[in-house]
Amino acid sequence: QVQLVESGGGLVQAGGSLRLSCAASGRTFSNYVMGWFRQAPGKEREFVAAISWSGGSTYSAGSVKGRFTISRDSAKNTVYLQMNSLKLEDTGVYYCAAKRGGIAASTQRRLYDYWGQGTQVTVSS
Repeated sequence: QVQLVESGGGLVQAGGSLRLSCAASGRTFSNYVMGWFRQAPGKEREFVAAISWSGGSTYSAGSVKGRFTISRDSAKNTVYLQMNSLKLEDTGVYYCAAKRGGIAASTQRRLYDYWGQGTQVTVSS
């Protein structure tokens, strides 16, 4: 049974940092792109960042570029999202997801095969 389990969310002041983790289990993810999405209250789930199975290719949404960094440890089947300079608008539930194939079209959530339950990130003023 495939499981993606996120952790690391919490309450942080604007300008602060958090690191999210996503532990994957139940299959080999070496040929999977791992992505992070987020959903704010009343809004659609949106793409944040993605990383290829080798870690050699990454892609981030414009709203987080320069502030968030995605990485993965394939030996541990874990993907990370380092979030710096957090803003109020970064508040939401952050989801980890896995998609077969390459990093192309990684922004499209319908292409992802597996999803975690999400972890809440709240940025306060």
